[in-house]
Amino acid sequence: MRYARATIAKFTALLLLSLMPATVQAKDYVIHAGQLIDGISDTPKKEMSVLVRDDKIVSVVAGYILPPGAEVIDLRTANVLPGLVESHAHVPFRRGGMATRLTGNLLGDVLRGVGNVRDLLMSGFTSVRNLGSEGGTDLALKLAINRGEIVGPRMWVSLEYLGPTGGPSDPQNGIDQGWHHPDWGSSVIDGVDEAIKAVREHKRRGADVIKIFPSGAVGLSGDSSEPSQKLMSDAEIRAVVETAHGLGMPVAAHAHSKAAIDAAIRLGVDSIEHGTYGDTGSIALYKQHGTYLVPTLLVPELVAAQADDKPAIGGPSPQEKVRKLIAVHQAMFHEAVSAGVNIAFGTDVAGLVPYDGSAAEFKYMVRGGMSPMQAIKSATANGATLLRASDKIGSIQPGRYADIIATDGDPLADISELESVDFVMKGGIVYKGGE
Repeated sequence: MRYARATIAKFTALLLLSLMPATVQAKDYVIHAGQLIDGISDTPKKEMSVLVRDDKIVSVVAGYILPPGAEVIDLRTANVLPGLVESHAHVPFRRGGMATRLTGNLLGDVLRGVGNVRDLLMSGFTSVRNLGSEGGTDLALKLAINRGEIVGPRMWVSLEYLGPTGGPSDPQNGIDQGWHHPDWGSSVIDGVDEAIKAVREHKRRGADVIKIFPSGAVGLSGDSSEPSQKLMSDAEIRAVVETAHGLGMPVAAHAHSKAAIDAAIRLGVDSIEHGTYGDTGSIALYKQHGTYLVPTLLVPELVAAQADDKPAIGGPSPQEKVRKLIAVHQAMFHEAVSAGVNIAFGTDVAGLVPYDGSAAEFKYMVRGGMSPMQAIKSATANGATLLRASDKIGSIQPGRYADIIATDGDPLADISELESVDFVMKGGIVYKGGE
């Protein structure tokens, strides 16, 4: 029963095939770019040509060339960039609390995900790292995209996140123990042996990355992640990291508390997600180990807006709690930027963030101390490095996939221009603009 997911994924792929038309085949293009931000240089280039053959970039040259047989895409008045990388998403995500958890189903999750991945692609995100979905639904979407059955970004998937009994990743929290679902056990690890086995099983099923929960969550419903909290033992974290790395998979750690952040970095995780209560000592560890921070600044702002509509019933008000959290989070981010910590763009998009609204994260990164170019690189070259795919995505240079976007306005002058992308190409296929 626990591994009935394969059947579900196969059925889902067949269902999705009936919903989508065949994908247009790639061809030769030459893109005339008025301004080119290539994801490599800190200085944009003017009046450039990008030659695309099939799904790859063949050359990038100065001036506007006209190769024989290539169709011209005129972006001479536009700003051309690499396709963006969303490093923290939950694409097939089920919101709604306890009732939805018990009454929803995996097929419904996947069907919602079809529209979500399309929204992400059309808003300029040509690559997505999905960090947690139930029952292999993220893998089903990835495979359907790869087969051309649905439209969406390139996906790197974690399957279910891993954490201890009673932690925020435990799907049985708050549910009568008489209830059971065959997928729920895939999220829970207690002890070294269970950690090792769960990572190996995720790899066997098709995971690209492992996501763990060494700390609690921060929210409005009593979740707590104080600086001293750590939910996983060092032995458990080490077992996950060593097993995953041995199988060629990076590890992402959901960590708000300082204790969990510092332990996870010391034990070799590849990225810290959120990183809220990290301090100066944590920043030094990021630098020492080369660990990436994926700060997810947008979600707390949206939670704050949500809290404004909720009256307090005793104790601190939701507004007070979330505003204090935002202040701590923003101070941490500013210190990380100033120190030169590796930072990758990620929003934690999962319903609170609209799936076509991830780019709103950029303005908070710039407000937090990043230059517009640094923010862009966090979602291009840095995201590609974190995904271990810098030889394939994240820059406009020969040999990379032709994942290319464009905006009418200059994002270096106003980073919010990335919230309205006008042109999207993925793998040499134009999905938006280019008329």
